Amino acid sequence: MAKTATFETNKGQIVADLYDKEAPNTVANFEKLANSGFYDGTKFHRVIKDFMVQGGDPYSKGGEHAKGPVGTGGPGYKIDCETQGNPHKHQVGSLSMANAGPNTNGSQFFFVYADTPLPPNYTPFGKVTSGLEILKAVAVKGSDPAGDGAPKQPVTITSFTVAKG
Repeated sequence: MAKTATFETNKGQIVADLYDKEAPNTVANFEKLANSGFYDGTKFHRVIKDFMVQGGDPYSKGGEHAKGPVGTGGPGYKIDCETQGNPHKHQVGSLSMANAGPNTNGSQFFFVYADTPLPPNYTPFGKVTSGLEILKAVAVKGSDPAGDGAPKQPVTITSFTVAKG
């Protein structure tokens, strides 16, 4: 039975089915972080116009958690990309790992809300099954700076769990 990620946010619930067969290490890492409360209180910190909404940076919580610029935080370790043999593409509703280069995945992820060409450098590990309208609403409000920046529509993850679907 597949695993399901449930993001409770201040704007509503986002649910995604996870690809635990195609990206097992990524899903296991995501599950560990989610179920430990790592993501609770984090914000979606980046919107790229006509592409994606990004989250997963513990620095976005602010206060004692802000140990660097938002967009640079992670869990303190890196995991490998799982792109080889992964048949999933980045399309509307995709949930993928953000990274700073090959095999630098950590905690940051992004939701694709509009079809866009993207090189296969990022591990797709899930697909949104409900709540895509929340992501599109965030995107419509834009970012600061425009095009690629912090969302003008703040969204905070209040709780986040991964469970067998």
